[in-house]
Amino acid sequence: MGGFYGVNGKKLQRQYKDHLSDFNQWNQKPHAKQWLIFPQNISSRLSIDETALSKGELYTIITNKKAKGKKGSIVGIFSGTKVEPIIEQLLKIPTSKRGQVKEITLDMANAMKTISTKCFPKAIQVTDRFHVQKLATQALQDLRIKYRWEALDQENQQIKLSRAADKEFKPVTFSNGDSSKQLLARSRYLLYKSPDKWTPNQKERAQILFNEYPELKKAYGLVQGLRNIFNQAIAIKVAYTKLAHWYKDVEESGFKSFQTVANSIALNYGSISKVGSKLKNNFLCVLNSIDE
Repeated sequence: MGGFYGVNGKKLQRQYKDHLSDFNQWNQKPHAKQWLIFPQNISSRLSIDETALSKGELYTIITNKKAKGKKGSIVGIFSGTKVEPIIEQLLKIPTSKRGQVKEITLDMANAMKTISTKCFPKAIQVTDRFHVQKLATQALQDLRIKYRWEALDQENQQIKLSRAADKEFKPVTFSNGDSSKQLLARSRYLLYKSPDKWTPNQKERAQILFNEYPELKKAYGLVQGLRNIFNQAIAIKVAYTKLAHWYKDVEESGFKSFQTVANSIALNYGSISKVGSKLKNNFLCVLNSIDE
């Protein structure tokens, strides 16, 4: 706007803040750097999560899901993730207002669960499935990075041997021109996507990658299997049966990181599925029947 009117942008910002707006009379100004609360934006469905906004500093944000990111979305924003200061400020909101919340979406962190339980006691806690899928994707990427470090180390050793023998080092390349370390580095983004969204180059790279590293293919299959369970419009009983089978596939894979993901799902299954202990017990019964 400053450029449009031929005015220095920073000067215009400062003038608006200090003179044109009511910033200096804002009732939340004294504590704005620590916390902000907008009780009027509370609805029956909220979300609570942490995010990095400035210079990597973490903030805890509570949003109104019904606002869908538009005006009236922010219920509260707090500097840091410490539980006690956040609870202290949220409890200043009248009990009747907080009692309107029937559902709150969160990740699997105990801090978020504690805040939700203390401040919104009538709300059902729903674990965001995208946090679960993110864990599985991170497990896959960790395996890719492990292989990449091994490829880097192997190439460094080959370079040393070539120099010792006074020879020029030429890395072995695959049909698409990638060396092993390049293949593993350039496969990062295709592993985030489902096969139907791969470009022709990514399809070729994925085929080479999975031929060279079968364990990556197996881990990628586990990620896609979990994603399909959450994305399919299927009956809840079918979903927990499929999830129990996925759990067994993880056990048979031998991947420690995926076992951690599976254990996290089992411990939080009731909230992930938006129902209580009954569904969790059904899930465990199916899991036991597979064991037998």
